[in-house]
Amino acid sequence: MTTQTQLPIPPHFATQRVGEVWRVPYQERAVQAKAWAKQQGLQPAAKDQTRICLMAIDVQNTFCIPDFELFVGGRSGNGAVEDNGRLCEFIYRNLDVITEIAPTMDTHTAMQIFHPSFWVNGAGDHPAPMTMISLSEVQQGIWQVNPAIAYSLTQGNYMLLERFALHYTQRLSDNGKYPLTIWPYHAMLGGIGHALVSAVEEACFFHAIARNSQTNFEIKGGNPLTENYSVLRPEVLDNPDGHPIAQKNTHLIQKLLEFDAVIIAGQAKSHCVAWTVDDLLSEIQTQDPSLAKKVYLLEDCTSPVVVPGVVDFTEQANAAFQRFADAGMHVVKSTDPIALRRQN
Repeated sequence: MTTQTQLPIPPHFATQRVGEVWRVPYQERAVQAKAWAKQQGLQPAAKDQTRICLMAIDVQNTFCIPDFELFVGGRSGNGAVEDNGRLCEFIYRNLDVITEIAPTMDTHTAMQIFHPSFWVNGAGDHPAPMTMISLSEVQQGIWQVNPAIAYSLTQGNYMLLERFALHYTQRLSDNGKYPLTIWPYHAMLGGIGHALVSAVEEACFFHAIARNSQTNFEIKGGNPLTENYSVLRPEVLDNPDGHPIAQKNTHLIQKLLEFDAVIIAGQAKSHCVAWTVDDLLSEIQTQDPSLAKKVYLLEDCTSPVVVPGVVDFTEQANAAFQRFADAGMHVVKSTDPIALRRQN
């Protein structure tokens, strides 16, 4: 397929504001997007012969704005802000070939298995954020389910929650997952941290109007009894009796694989991005391993979780991306020209 010169960036985009929270002026941007589409000769997405999806994973304030709950700084200390500047530019420069944008939205409430309120120790204290709770610590009772939350989660059945907590950490151990991590309260439904980064939201909205393509928001993470790093499936799918508590996102998996190309960016490279791509790869290998070549990973639009002096997941993230490349996926930069361009 032929390549094509990338589009200019619309004049409203301000790189210096990517790390800030502000209100998108929708009506003004809508008028500008229509004018821009006419000026640049953009066609409606429905006319794309080569269909490309951009999946922007968890590009939300909670992960991407300094001083918010789980800012993904990477080793540079400013990773997510720099990533999102490049991501916005990527969207604008490729408005003509991105058929659909699918942002995922990590979505949480206070009483979830990875939040401090779910657990207590013998003194009744909650674990500090970034505590990792192992199977053995649950077995020994070092960390126990907070009895007070049974009222909200299991209609007062505390024994059921206790059984589930043991089962859950056992499942994580058996499946080779990261140990249960207690995260700061983040991506809280109804809160400002849950929203998309303003500059990225603006770019998605501009694309929607310019290309007549509805932004496809995908919500994940609302089940209180399981982590949900990947948008394609929760970490644990069943309860101790083998009954389902959640299911994989089969509809989204099939939708993604129907595109000619899927471009993936977002946060964090070591967690929600890596595990989403890993689940997508598992589905691909089950259906047709050659489909891996459809997937493009924007390595300069994602950063790993790094908390200086506490945890650094850089090496794990890099190893995951190498594994994806070895399986046939493309690891690229946002500045690379897209070879898959609209053929009208």
